[in-house]
Amino acid sequence: MRIDLHAHSTASDGTDTPAELVRNAAGAGLDVVALTDHDTVRGYGEALAALPAGLTLVTGAELSCRLDGVGVHMLAYLFDPEEPELARERELVRDDRTPRARTMIGKLQDLGVDVTWEQVARIAGDGSVGRPHIATALVELGVVPTVSDAFTPEWLADGGRAYAEKHELDPFAAVRLVKAAGGVTVLAHPAAVKRGRCLSESAMAELASAGLDGIEVDHMDHDADTRARLRGLAGDLGLLTTGSSDYHGSRKTCRLGEYTTDPEIYGEITRRATGAFPVPGAGGRER
Repeated sequence: MRIDLHAHSTASDGTDTPAELVRNAAGAGLDVVALTDHDTVRGYGEALAALPAGLTLVTGAELSCRLDGVGVHMLAYLFDPEEPELARERELVRDDRTPRARTMIGKLQDLGVDVTWEQVARIAGDGSVGRPHIATALVELGVVPTVSDAFTPEWLADGGRAYAEKHELDPFAAVRLVKAAGGVTVLAHPAAVKRGRCLSESAMAELASAGLDGIEVDHMDHDADTRARLRGLAGDLGLLTTGSSDYHGSRKTCRLGEYTTDPEIYGEITRRATGAFPVPGAGGRER
């Protein structure tokens, strides 16, 4: 089995619609793909309606968190999307995205960048506006060559010249909320140092004690030494280890299935989940 547990659609900051994402996942030879848009479950219906035969969909989300000034992304799998407390927190984060984006655009304009809200809104389309949309605008304007190059202290990285804060969950609260909704939690790219400051190993240990289920080890932003260190840490803490592409369509260079999760780990994730269950495709309708 080929299992990719981290992918984004136009419901947040990917460039594939949810229907395109599941079709492309099947075309890439995946058996399982997780839809993990940022702080939203809005893409579920379209993805499920288009789900090809032979592909299983894991529903999820990537929750925006912050601890002691460090940005933390928490992958949440197979939770009940209707659970009210977690739904309310997701809504608070989403509602803060637009004013935050406008603030960042203002900072960029103060730095002499000719970016506008209209440009960023066009790029975001129906998705929840976020930094990758602003980064794409910077690429369009020729300010940076790639989206990844915008995530530096010079521009949009945490604490960068054009960075602005938004409402974010405490990761301990995120673990509690996802578990209460029957889901499973995995830290996304926890040692992606080029994105900015990362959680300390002691903080990861505290999260493990609080019920964190796993950490994403095999990821494009982790080199071989980092993956080995994280795998050892996970073993010490009794955490599951996943691998994922963090696919964003054409917005990033990663490909669906570039990194994958061991089938035994996937089986354990599904065993722990009670809020929702993976959905096997029966041949979705074309869109």
